[in-house]
Amino acid sequence: MDFITWATGPWGRSIPIHIAWSLMWWAVIAGLGFMIVHALYVIIVAPPKKFAKFEKGVESANAGAIPERVQRHSLAARAFHWIMAVSMFTLLFTAFLPKVGVHFNWVLYHWIAGCVLTVSIVFHIIHASFYMDFWSIWPDRTDLRDASRRVLRFFGKPAPPPSRFAKYPLENKFYHGVIMLAALAVAVTGLFMMKRVETIFFTRNPYLFSDMTWGLMYVLHGLAGVGLIALVMVHVYMGIRPEKLPITKSMIFGWMSRDFYLEEHDPERWAVKGSSPSQEKRGYAASDAD
Repeated sequence: MDFITWATGPWGRSIPIHIAWSLMWWAVIAGLGFMIVHALYVIIVAPPKKFAKFEKGVESANAGAIPERVQRHSLAARAFHWIMAVSMFTLLFTAFLPKVGVHFNWVLYHWIAGCVLTVSIVFHIIHASFYMDFWSIWPDRTDLRDASRRVLRFFGKPAPPPSRFAKYPLENKFYHGVIMLAALAVAVTGLFMMKRVETIFFTRNPYLFSDMTWGLMYVLHGLAGVGLIALVMVHVYMGIRPEKLPITKSMIFGWMSRDFYLEEHDPERWAVKGSSPSQEKRGYAASDAD
């Protein structure tokens, strides 16, 4: 099956023009497949294991110093998330609804949403780099150690229980990395592709690149777009799962309860405002411990 649609250029050379739109359905199937497999795992496989979820004795001795409402996301971070979400859904609907027979002036809405997404990404890069803990979203040695422990315990091999999470579990960190690459791919290629349509920002110039370069750009844009279908489906599914609702609510209200924080997160790896001075001083030091 050919996943790329080809055309013959003016010089008789085959050039790619876009992806095969059947990939859109493969992305939907992949997203649904993940949901089904994960739901079956949670229902059938996970409960019989009956092993400790985390290692014991991680709770801070000063747990009472943790505020009842633990701040997780600032207003700026939440605003970015929801602006990005709206622009992402708009991009997906305007890109793929015409391919299933829903016709409207999709190009206008598509490039406007693309501009909003691009601006929000630039804002997030600056905000995360200078006003947030930049490294909290990247995997560290403790994450990788705990991942190997979970794999061993899943297959019935002896291994110590994993430690509690830092601010973001390893799965969130990997997901962030993948969706970051996909979003950057659609944003960068989309900005160049705006030169092929009339906008208030650029004068139309379809001869900016060669036919081959344009074709490869459209293919990359399309591949990242269909990838985002599956990624967004997985993100929404995980966000509405019962055990994840406290995290989802924190993206709305900004905070999570102290009980959930102490149950899921290690104060040694994620020190929060309102904790004891010793906790604040230790901060993320334990995240590098073997």
